[in-house]
Amino acid sequence: MGDRSAAGDGHARRRVRADAQRNIEAVVDAAKAVFAESGVDAPVREIASRAGVGVGTVYRHFPQRSDLVVAVFQKEIDACAGAADRLGVTYEPDEALARWLRRYTTLIATKRGLAAALHSGDSAFDALPGYFDQRMEPALKSLLDAAATAGRIRADVAPGDLLRAVGNLCLPADAESSGHADRMVDLLLDGLRYRSGG
Repeated sequence: MGDRSAAGDGHARRRVRADAQRNIEAVVDAAKAVFAESGVDAPVREIASRAGVGVGTVYRHFPQRSDLVVAVFQKEIDACAGAADRLGVTYEPDEALARWLRRYTTLIATKRGLAAALHSGDSAFDALPGYFDQRMEPALKSLLDAAATAGRIRADVAPGDLLRAVGNLCLPADAESSGHADRMVDLLLDGLRYRSGG
C-alpha cells in the first residue's frame, strides 16, 4: 500500500513538472511576442494574459524581468542554431548557408529592443554572449565547412568573424530599408565565393 502511494506521488510530481514546463514554454513564447510588439518593459500582466497563466506563475518561474529576457534570447538562439542542421540536409551547401544567414539577420533585426536590455549592465545578461558563441559558432561552422568542401566558398572564413560581420551589417537597417540586411548578406556571400574557384 505504501508503494502504491509513493508511486502515485511520483506520478503526480511528474505531471506537475510537465505542467510547469508547459507553463514555462507558454510564458517564454508569450514574452517573445509581447517584447516584439511592446518592448521588454511591457507589463508582466500582458505576458501572463497572452500565455494564459496568472501573473504569479510568471514570477514563480522568472522572478526578475531579466530572467525572462534571458530565456527568450536563449530560445531564439537555440532555434536559429538548430536550423543549421535542417538547412544543411535540405539544400545545397551554399544555399543552406545563405538561408541560415538570412535567418540570422532576422534574429538580429527582431531583437533590437532586447539589445538595449543586454547592454543595461544587469549581471543576469553576463553569460549570454558566451551562450551565443557556444551555440551559433558551431552551427555556422558546419555550414561554412560544407560550402567550402563543395568548393562554393573560400575556406578561410572564421564563423565568429562572419557572425559579427553580418550582425554589424544589420545595424543600419530600419523599417524603410527592410531589404538592406538581405542585400548586405548577398554582397558578403559574393565576396566569400570570389576566391573559391567555383
